[in-house]
Amino acid sequence: MNPLHDYISKQLAEKLKVRKVVVWYDPRQEFLSYVQEVRGGARTGNEAVPVTVGGLPVRLTEYDGSMFELRAVSEPFISGDTPSECVLIYLPGCERDRQGSALMELEKAGECYEPQLKRLARNVLRQRYTDGVIDEMMAPERVSYDDLARAASDTSSTEAPSVLRSIFHNTGHDGIIAAWLASDERDAEMEAKEAIRELVKLVRSKLGLELPDDAPLAKLRSITLRYVLAGEFRNDLRCPAPPALDAVPAPKTKDEESATSELARSLRAKFACLYPAMADRVEAELGLRDDSVPAGALGSIDTFRFEERALLAHCGALVARREFDEALSVIGEREHSFWLDRDVGRKAQWEACRRMAELGRLGVSVKAAVSKSTGDASAWVDAYASKDGWFRLDQAQRRLEAWVSNLDDEPDERPLGVVRSVYDEACRAMAEGFTKALVAAKWSVPGTLHQTRIYSEVVSEQPKPVAYFFVDAMRFEMGVELTERLPKSVEVSVRPAVCALPSITPICMAGLQPGAASSFSVVEQGGTLSAKIDDAFLPDLTARKKFAASRIPGLADMALDELLSLQPSRLAKKIEGAQVVIVRSQEIDHAGERGFTFQARQVMDTVIDNLARAIRKLAASGIEHYVVTADHGHLFHPSDRDESMRIEGPGGDQVELHRRCWIGRGGSTPAGCIRVTAAALGYDSDLDFVFPVSSGVFKAGGDLAFHHGGPSLQELVIPVVTVRMKVPERERSSIGPVTATGIPDAVTNRIFSVSIHLDGKNLSLFSNELLVRPLLLSDGKQVGAVGMAIDGEFDRTTGCIGLQAGKPVTVAFLLSDESVPSLRIVIQDPATDAELFRSPTDIPIRLGV
Repeated sequence: MNPLHDYISKQLAEKLKVRKVVVWYDPRQEFLSYVQEVRGGARTGNEAVPVTVGGLPVRLTEYDGSMFELRAVSEPFISGDTPSECVLIYLPGCERDRQGSALMELEKAGECYEPQLKRLARNVLRQRYTDGVIDEMMAPERVSYDDLARAASDTSSTEAPSVLRSIFHNTGHDGIIAAWLASDERDAEMEAKEAIRELVKLVRSKLGLELPDDAPLAKLRSITLRYVLAGEFRNDLRCPAPPALDAVPAPKTKDEESATSELARSLRAKFACLYPAMADRVEAELGLRDDSVPAGALGSIDTFRFEERALLAHCGALVARREFDEALSVIGEREHSFWLDRDVGRKAQWEACRRMAELGRLGVSVKAAVSKSTGDASAWVDAYASKDGWFRLDQAQRRLEAWVSNLDDEPDERPLGVVRSVYDEACRAMAEGFTKALVAAKWSVPGTLHQTRIYSEVVSEQPKPVAYFFVDAMRFEMGVELTERLPKSVEVSVRPAVCALPSITPICMAGLQPGAASSFSVVEQGGTLSAKIDDAFLPDLTARKKFAASRIPGLADMALDELLSLQPSRLAKKIEGAQVVIVRSQEIDHAGERGFTFQARQVMDTVIDNLARAIRKLAASGIEHYVVTADHGHLFHPSDRDESMRIEGPGGDQVELHRRCWIGRGGSTPAGCIRVTAAALGYDSDLDFVFPVSSGVFKAGGDLAFHHGGPSLQELVIPVVTVRMKVPERERSSIGPVTATGIPDAVTNRIFSVSIHLDGKNLSLFSNELLVRPLLLSDGKQVGAVGMAIDGEFDRTTGCIGLQAGKPVTVAFLLSDESVPSLRIVIQDPATDAELFRSPTDIPIRLGV
């Protein structure tokens, strides 16, 4: 027989195995020769002939003028519930009657087969020829089965097999053109073997492009590549093509358009390293620029590099015009493109634009909700701290500012300035409305936990031992995010509390102490302002630590940095026998108060991750229960307040002046401020407090962007996070199926990428999918995390990546603490903290190199 016969037999055999009965209509009688080969000779009667089709025993019946006779001959073999034999019913010269066929029952019981000879033959001929040659073979209208069978035969072909296929022998049929366009390494062989004519035929057949027969291969390649990329670009536009494309012919049919686009996609998929140079060359030849086409009319941004930059600028312009929803729509449709998936720096710019648009949209939404709020102070706190509350605006602002601080090139200042203004407007409206509600409520928030009761009502009620975290300046939204970064198996809750006024560290840290619920006052003593509990004056950390030790039996006290740096054995020894472990974090306030605005933006995200690490580390040492809270929150702006928002101090007998509060006696109350006595706040003191009503600041020392001390929601509402994390029972293994490649010799940019792999080997303890948390660690502290992922699912809240066996994921790390000299890349199991990978050596940090 021949390859065409074998191919048709295989198709039939597969259908017969499944359905037992195949009714084969051949209206053009194209397959008579094939059926004669199956039969083994001429037809001698009307009976059902036993034959073999693709190695399968079959009864063959054939139409000879009477449908009823054909049915009668066939039915004895198929009349039972299950046909005893496979039956092939062949009807040459018959069109199928889909409404009233006499063979309807047989068709329903089995399967109808209506093949086209040329289509089947093309699949076989492609094993030896390219489409251009095949088109010539099939050009005659009456080309027969015998003709095509001879062409498919290895021994009796009427034409020489494809020269192109012999040259591109490691390339699939559909990849020959792509391989030729991507490289000229086979050009000399093509010329020597005179394969150019066959190439021209193939291009004409697949793409509809007429190439000159006598042009050198370099010119043919240039013409074809320009045609392919221009064709994809043109097909994808939502407007008329620019004049630059007028000289490039366009595909004439839908099939040619599809083939052109598919070839362009194939070039990007199979020759990703070479595609940028090819596309850039065509882009330059066509003279395409960022303003060649209105950005809103661009389709996907895979063809040319300029499209990505034009669309990002367009998104920035939308944000600048406060069209935030439209910007997010464009970003969602186009942020995953060829160019972005291979350029972390550009992808980071798109991520910044996305965060700007999200902040802008939330700012508009929150301001509108605030304008309609008429409730009491409790209602304002509820609106801020509820599940989908206004705190999300602060979360979006922190995420944007932290992201921007890590970029080597800050985004366009226009959209960034607009969303910062939108945020400021919303904060101003919240501050004014909440302050007004506080005044009406006589500076109390009924029904909301007060800071001074956190120890007595929350911490003391926890089973012992319990870890009690004091996080200086942690906003409510950061507490919510902390709960989301803990393992899903953890029992965790977060509730709002209202801190003491003025919301500055010496006062509010004292408010977290035991005994504050029954005796708490803000007083001046010896020219120093602080809080007093019973007879204890607590002006500084030393006094507060001494006080806590006197009130809490079995107390261990340490800084967050110390906890993270301790080896497990030393940590266990330090907390051995402790009933309460106090953990203090001052990183946020330290960076903010000292004017390190840029560093403060970076540190905020890192502190949340390090708190989660500290909880997991303490759990491994035997502590099950945790309370995490803050002394106060903060307002944060990327730069100093505008001159119009800076307020002269009240004067008088000033005790202390902070950016958001004045403490003293007498003086005047400046416009835009409000005065309240210490007695009105429940303090046994003759002091007065003056606060800006809105989000303005006094002309005082301290940081120009980071503020606290006043009565805004961001400053006064703090998180109270309670956690129960059971002590891990299983031993942590440091061996896992995860590897990382592309690790840099040194970190020279705040954003850098590596590739993470889940091996298909040694997965007996793992599934083919694995959730991991990649981190940057230095001396036990987290100094960075993943900000983006390519080719993998990334949870921005938890920092976790979903891996699949055999599918690498590129992750972009963000270094958030550039003060450390070196780091390690660590990949953990987020459920157990088991290390699945650790880079073998310290990676030095050399920013700016």
